Amino acid sequence: MSAKRRLRSDIAYSTADRIVVRGHDLVALIGAVPLGDFAFLELKGRLPTSAESVVFNAIAVTLVEHGLTPSAISARLTYLGAPESLQAAVAAGLLGLGGRYGGTVEEAARMLQEALAGAAPGAGLREVARRVVAGHRERRVLIPGLGHPTHKGLDPRASRLFQVAAENGFAGPHVELVQLVAEEAETALSRALPVNATGAIGAIAGELEIPWQVCRGLAVIARAIGLVAHLDEERREPLAAEIWSRVDEEASEHLREGSESGSPPPAELG
Repeated sequence: MSAKRRLRSDIAYSTADRIVVRGHDLVALIGAVPLGDFAFLELKGRLPTSAESVVFNAIAVTLVEHGLTPSAISARLTYLGAPESLQAAVAAGLLGLGGRYGGTVEEAARMLQEALAGAAPGAGLREVARRVVAGHRERRVLIPGLGHPTHKGLDPRASRLFQVAAENGFAGPHVELVQLVAEEAETALSRALPVNATGAIGAIAGELEIPWQVCRGLAVIARAIGLVAHLDEERREPLAAEIWSRVDEEASEHLREGSESGSPPPAELG
């Protein structure tokens, strides 16, 4: 019979008088380390350099907020039904960070990291970008990190992130590649597809050597802050009841119109 695996974590442990995080005394970090730097410590096992701190915190700030998104609306509606459970409302909002909202950070990072890792020796980044675009077109899937329904001509967040990355020495091959992918996609598809915020973050995460498997977690970490703020506003200035009332009213109106026109009602309404 094999020996049982020791149950321990290299991230942190606590004793009666100490809490140690990645080798650092938590008490010594309190008041001395910003939240973004602490998140970096948790993920990377060390505190960031000053340049890494600026870039990582820029990523985190970018992902905190984007208005009344589906995740914010989900959180508010859940809070309407369960005001005693703020954490459930936050969780409901975070569940919406997927392939269309926020979660594309992971997809963009994976695309870039795998493209660079699999590139033939001596291949130029332009050639790699063409292969990325061609591969997505062959599979008939969207290229992650490009285009935005609101910021159609230019995502101002991406421009600023690239500027911050360059100023701090993190405008490397991942950043260059995502911009070339955008150029090649525009040529191939004959329409503007600028790099959006999640594409920029996915690229910069690669420069910070953050594996793509963790990158959706960056959105989770940051957006949780924004969702708590939305729920505080919901507590003070409720919107969820109005959202629900309008949906219910328009759905009922649609059913009444269908009944008056003689259209059969749906078989199941539950």
